[in-house]
Amino acid sequence: MDGSIGAYEAKTHLSALLDRVERGESLTITRNGKPVARLIPVESAAVRPSPAEAVAQLLAFREGLRARGVEVSRAELRAWIEEGRA
Repeated sequence: MDGSIGAYEAKTHLSALLDRVERGESLTITRNGKPVARLIPVESAAVRPSPAEAVAQLLAFREGLRARGVEVSRAELRAWIEEGRA
C-alpha cells in the first residue's frame, strides 16, 4: 500500500512511519502538496549492479548512442561516470 504524507506530519510521526515502511509500505512525503521524497522498504531500493553488469549496461548505453549517430569515446564515457551523468 502506498501513501502520501505532509512534511510536518512526517517529522512529527517519523517512528510510526518507519514502522509502516518496515511492513512494506512506500510513502511519499510532500511539501505544500508537492512530492519531495519517498520512504521505501530497503528491499525495494535499487540494488547496485555487479561490476560485470555495470560494464554491460555502459556498453549498451554507448551502443544506443551510436545507433542514434552519437559517438562517445571511452574517455568521454569515463568523464560522464565521474560526473555522475552515466
